[in-house]
Amino acid sequence: MTQSEARRSQGWPVRAARGAIAVIAFALTAWVEWLGPPGMGGEWLRDVFVRLHASNTPEQRLAVVDVDEGSLAALGPWPWPRDRLATLVEELLGPYEAAGVALDLVMPEPGNRDGDTRLALLAAHGPLVLPFAFDFGGTLPLRVGRLTGGHPAPARGDAVPASGYIANHDGLSGARHTANIGLIPDRDGMVRRLPMQTWYEGRRYPTLSLALLECCGTAPDAAPRKPGPSGAVGDGDGLRRVQYSRAWESYTVIPAAALLARQVPPELVAGKLVLVGSSALGLADRVATPLSPNTAGLLVHAAALSSLLDQRDGTAPGPWPGRWLAALYAAAIALLAALTFPRLSAVVNVGLLAGASVLWLLLAYAIAPHDALFNPVGPLLGNLFLLAVGVPFAWQMTQRQSHKLLGTLRQYVAGSVVDELLRRNLTDPLAPARRDITTLIADMQGYTTHVAALPVEEAAALTRDFLDCLTRPVLALGGTLDKYTGDGLVAFWGAPLPVAEHADLALDAAAGILREVATFNQARALRGLAPIRVRVGMESGLAMAGDFGTRARSIYTAVGDAVNVASRLEAAARDLPHDLVVGPGTASRAVRHELMKIGETTLRGKDSSTTLYTLASLPGRAL
Repeated sequence: MTQSEARRSQGWPVRAARGAIAVIAFALTAWVEWLGPPGMGGEWLRDVFVRLHASNTPEQRLAVVDVDEGSLAALGPWPWPRDRLATLVEELLGPYEAAGVALDLVMPEPGNRDGDTRLALLAAHGPLVLPFAFDFGGTLPLRVGRLTGGHPAPARGDAVPASGYIANHDGLSGARHTANIGLIPDRDGMVRRLPMQTWYEGRRYPTLSLALLECCGTAPDAAPRKPGPSGAVGDGDGLRRVQYSRAWESYTVIPAAALLARQVPPELVAGKLVLVGSSALGLADRVATPLSPNTAGLLVHAAALSSLLDQRDGTAPGPWPGRWLAALYAAAIALLAALTFPRLSAVVNVGLLAGASVLWLLLAYAIAPHDALFNPVGPLLGNLFLLAVGVPFAWQMTQRQSHKLLGTLRQYVAGSVVDELLRRNLTDPLAPARRDITTLIADMQGYTTHVAALPVEEAAALTRDFLDCLTRPVLALGGTLDKYTGDGLVAFWGAPLPVAEHADLALDAAAGILREVATFNQARALRGLAPIRVRVGMESGLAMAGDFGTRARSIYTAVGDAVNVASRLEAAARDLPHDLVVGPGTASRAVRHELMKIGETTLRGKDSSTTLYTLASLPGRAL
């Protein structure tokens, strides 16, 4: 049975198992992409992509005013007098001509009256957004200050529900624009997404970056109501993935003290959107982000604002169907595995999966900015399943096929030939192929006469012993045992393992057969039994050698004119005084043996006469 035939003969259970493995690998990817828990191990990979994608191109559309450690050292500790904060905003909106200002500093307690009044007027009539912080996970209701702003929303929709808040004091309740600055970390503590809209007691409230754009009348056309695959507004649960498309160094960060001292060039602020907050330890909220494990929350809002500006300006990455691309890729790899794993070695299959995984990582790196929902780990999990289950299964099936193949080979050829085939690692050595071979056909003359009067047991013993005499030299000299013919055998040299001296090896085997039979006859003579004659015919030439069997039974044989001539030479020996009759093909190929011509005859099926030879070292016999 050829390897290809062996694979086909495995039947539907093995094919079904291979198909099931491929389907499960694909299903794992689909489950991760559409049904798996949020993140599902993919966030760490997306974090790597974020760091690789982050650009150092300066962000020219916004600026960050930071109440940093240097400002606190220069002007005094926090809280600053409220009129100083009002002056800061007035400087930004006045001489520095900022397009709009958003504060990331909540003021739940009143300050001095002058400062609060000035801030209240700015918030009521100018492009100023005042903040409050929603609480999203508290078990006890948190209500500090007075919550104002928002839009009526009887239904929550895709907004994130809040459980409490810390807002500004009553003196600032007249602000036209207010916004949430509260953050929602992922389970690992990393801030990757923001609540674009928060729902609380029948009203919806925007996040700080979106409110600043609305305040200035430059918000993206797409309201944060409809999620998109790129996460440009929301990801379906009210949270928007922050792209973090720029490194922190790309943002213009201005110390508050420098701005109050008018030491800042106006062009750093003019016409820009400005976020005012603090990075000082003990004052600012510090969070972990994909870009840094210790980031001021103010910069998270800056990154979100930058993403919204990209969306507004049409420079945001366009949406790609990342999930579907992942599913398509997983389907292609699963199909490839089902088709190629049975044909390749385990090492090659592992290499194939490794290469496929690297290729997917490159593709996922390209997809990540375009789809906030897809999980880059999905296809990798499918590949891991193929590595853990598919490769071992294919290896086990290959081993089973190899054992079958070896078992078939050992029925026909000597162990040394099998070992050599394995050493050469020939692909499908039993596949039919045209080979130059030497065929030897040996037969007992007068078999019927010898066994006619014998009991069945003795006839069987005679046949077995005689066939042993024929078989031992054939296998000892690396011949391929084609078949037994009742009282004889057919063997050949040159297939499945090509052998240059196949004619000489066959002649050696023929001489060995004659010696074995002579020894066998000596033992028979001691028991008073008649000698047995063996006739051997031999010819060399091109033939088709291989597995010509069916699924029911494997038959490795050789067919061709040289095989037919060998059979007729064996029959011709009946009328010749020579036990070995060799054809001209073998005579022309023999190098180590001296052959002598014993005559010519016209064989059945031949138009011309055939020259007959035998080994010169063999004596003739009387007919």
